[in-house]
Amino acid sequence: MRTKIKRALLSVYDKDGLVDLARGLRELGVEIVSSGNTSATLEAAGIPVTRVEEVTASPEMLDGRVKTLHPKIHGGLLADLGNDAHRRDLDLHGILPFELVVSNLYPFEARPDIETIDIGGPAMTRAAAKNHAWVTIVTSPDQYAPLLTELHANDGTVGDETRQAFALEAFARTAAYDAAIVQWMQAEELLPRHLVVALERTNETLRYGENPHQQGARYRRTGTSSWWDGVTQHAGLALSYLNFYDADAAWKIVHDLGPGPACAIIKHANPCGVALDDSIDVAYQRALECDERSAFGGIVAVNRPIDTATVERMVAGPQADVVIAPGYAPGAVEALIAKRRNTRVLQAPEPGQDPLDFRQISGGFLVQDAHHFAATRNDWRVVTKVAPTDEQWRDLELAWRICGHVKSNAIVLVKDRQAVGIGAGQQNRVESGEIAAQKAAGRARGGAAASDAFYPFEDGVEAAAAAGVAAVIQPGGAMRDEKVIERADELGLAMVFTGERHFLH
Repeated sequence: MRTKIKRALLSVYDKDGLVDLARGLRELGVEIVSSGNTSATLEAAGIPVTRVEEVTASPEMLDGRVKTLHPKIHGGLLADLGNDAHRRDLDLHGILPFELVVSNLYPFEARPDIETIDIGGPAMTRAAAKNHAWVTIVTSPDQYAPLLTELHANDGTVGDETRQAFALEAFARTAAYDAAIVQWMQAEELLPRHLVVALERTNETLRYGENPHQQGARYRRTGTSSWWDGVTQHAGLALSYLNFYDADAAWKIVHDLGPGPACAIIKHANPCGVALDDSIDVAYQRALECDERSAFGGIVAVNRPIDTATVERMVAGPQADVVIAPGYAPGAVEALIAKRRNTRVLQAPEPGQDPLDFRQISGGFLVQDAHHFAATRNDWRVVTKVAPTDEQWRDLELAWRICGHVKSNAIVLVKDRQAVGIGAGQQNRVESGEIAAQKAAGRARGGAAASDAFYPFEDGVEAAAAAGVAAVIQPGGAMRDEKVIERADELGLAMVFTGERHFLH
């Protein structure tokens, strides 16, 4: 069924495109009813308008809080014109129906305050959306052009499909609006009583989800943007579900390593190589050397623009699924894709930080404040007879940072600002240490070892000593701490307690 637009109610905060829309409606013979500043804007543009108070015979009041909340308005929005009883009610009370409502809301998200909580706007929007069998509801200036195009092409009528699609957008808009208000009213609470999260799907096309038999898409908070929306893809295949997930992890860790040039290589959300250096091409090379075999098909993230020297090292190394950087020197993208045609080449702004972390469980979610390093070096303490040297402190700090981004149980070995062995995701800490030592292959000698949680027994520090490290960093807090410290002293190790665990599941 197509609905003829004869009478429209326009009441908007955002006046963008309003005058052109109203002119287009008037050209089609549509009567325009409007309120407040909207009617003033249209009258100033010379567009004939019937003011809401002329329809309701009731003035605006309470500083504009009450304008459209009236039976003469809402009766015209909610009447089911296929219902004879509704038509009789309209005739009895002298109410004319509306076939079109154009409404956008006070900018609460941009300026949260009691007075920017819209009442009449959401009420009109929801009423029109509920009655979309007869009423078209328009909530965004982006909808003005397609609406006018359809009206001009169809003798001033709107089809079912458009009305339903616009109604869906209207309900999504009011849901997101209410979600923002709920969040604002609980702003003082880290973990509030109510979490109302409104999400909208983005336009990326993911080939599939985590596996080919699963579907996948990216969503963002409705009406907002994230750093992902600022990402430019210069070349390569479309991003997959796992590309998004792993690239997100890579971008976070490489920006969590301090201000100097850094490179992180991620595979299955775990770093398999991390290094710092004075130049980004050497940082890449040293990160690659940690575990070159695992780097194949991984994500390479750097925190400096990629130059031709870095490209030369990348194309000589294993194929990467994704390369992500803050920029590229002239010719660098072309040089990279000449040898790595399928690699996704991304340019990205600095990552954002969501305050809360959500993890889905059956029938709901677990929520926590997002991962961060709360304790600083000033909070750490040396617990052994031997203290770390300046060089060992540098390696300890890097190992600890990396460890916070490795799936538990996690052991990280670092020497001279280079991760040389990473053991991740094992059911016991000793095996994580053995994996890290095996990958290090003797390169950890004189360096540092980090453990994401305490060593429950002496075998953990024994494994670290066997790998050749000179210093160990761990949270501490085990029942056998004194025994572990005693064993570290016997082995001649320096040991630092951070007092802060960094499990990552």
